[in-house]
Amino acid sequence: MSIIGWIILGLLAGAIAKFLLPGRDPGGLVGTTLIGIIGAFLGGWISSRFLDRPISNDFYDTATWVAAIGGSLVLLIVYRLLFGNSRERR
Repeated sequence: MSIIGWIILGLLAGAIAKFLLPGRDPGGLVGTTLIGIIGAFLGGWISSRFLDRPISNDFYDTATWVAAIGGSLVLLIVYRLLFGNSRERR
C-alpha cells in the first residue's frame, strides 16, 4: 500500500476512533484527523514489529484496519489525557 493509501486509511481510522470515543477533542477535526493518520502508521508499525503480524499491501485487509484503528484509539486516548484540559474555561 502506498503512502496515499495509508493516509486515506488513517483518515478513516481517525473517524472510526472518534466514533468509538465520542467527546470533545482539544484539537478538533484537524487534530483528530492527524491522530488518525499517525495512529494508522503507529498501529501498522506495532503490528509488524511486536505482534509478528506483517501488514498486508491490500487496503481491505482486516488486520491492517484493526491495527490502524487500534493505533488511532491509543493516540486519541493519550492526546486527551495530555491536552484534554487545555481548552477548559476557568
